[in-house]
Amino acid sequence: MRRKTKSCCSPSCRPPAGRRGLPALPAALLALALLLLSGCGGGKDESLRIGAALYTQDDTFISAMAQDLEGLVREAESGTGEKITLFIADGKSSQSTQMDQVDRFLARGCDVLFVNLVDRTAAAVIADKAEAEGVPLVFFNRQPVAEDIQRWDRIYYVGADARESGELQGKLVLDAWRADRETLDRNGDGVLQYVMLEGEPGHQDSLLRTEYSIKAVTDGGVEVEKLANETANWNRAQAAARTVQWLEEFGDGVEVIFSNNDDMALGAIDALADTPRDRWPLIVGVDATAPALEAVAAGQLYGTVHNDGRGQAQAMMDLALALWTGEDPELADGHYVWLPYRQVTLENLDEFLED
Repeated sequence: MRRKTKSCCSPSCRPPAGRRGLPALPAALLALALLLLSGCGGGKDESLRIGAALYTQDDTFISAMAQDLEGLVREAESGTGEKITLFIADGKSSQSTQMDQVDRFLARGCDVLFVNLVDRTAAAVIADKAEAEGVPLVFFNRQPVAEDIQRWDRIYYVGADARESGELQGKLVLDAWRADRETLDRNGDGVLQYVMLEGEPGHQDSLLRTEYSIKAVTDGGVEVEKLANETANWNRAQAAARTVQWLEEFGDGVEVIFSNNDDMALGAIDALADTPRDRWPLIVGVDATAPALEAVAAGQLYGTVHNDGRGQAQAMMDLALALWTGEDPELADGHYVWLPYRQVTLENLDEFLED
């Protein structure tokens, strides 16, 4: 591999812009300074150092992505013979905590940053920090606004189109309605009554999945009635609590539970398991996490939408290696790498279990 050597004096340790004409150091002091600088960042110049900042590792999908990154780093080391160090930090859903972690990555001399934003409105600040240090930045899974990606030519985004995930989730429900309407339409009124478990307030993925899942159903000619929608912050326990409330309020009137992600869908399943009833509503999620696939196999989760976390992790590693060696990634969509979603039901479950 053609290596792009990163000196600790450039760019991440270079003096601020405008400082020039520094006096020459005596030879002995210069030698000592060079010796100290050689340890900057806690790593060797010839190693690739990656800092990965996660919004929270309590999220099953994000935790799995972190494991994928660790495995891909080992594969890349074996395949290239290069030393690669991956630092992973858990933001614990705090943007201030994540900002501190980014600062530490930069001070440590990381060559590339991977950032899964806690708050997408903070992207500009992180982008400016990375640009000031000359460190390429890859946002992933939580998409910043386009203006923030365009702040610098070394900023990228890796993820999937949330609108597509909503459409595919809605089509899962539409297909179920068309295949067995009598079972799904419990009260026989020809209207699909549903509740919606939403992610974070204002979060792009949550907004798009909520909107386009229902749009796919209504575009298919099915009349719907929303009984309730609540934010559960992608969290299984919060979703279980919301579902308990709905079961108490609506009983068997809930025909479908839409969930913006699998963790919340599993929370709905937890609530239903704790309140035994003859018939469950149809439940759909997004992500195709390992626990969700088990729930599909058990017949508790009707279907989910596969979010290719490993594919995203591989794209991030490919970008990191290209940027480190000074290559132009030459992405088909400018500074974006998009991975497709896929529907998962009992019918095609085996291929995802094999993956």
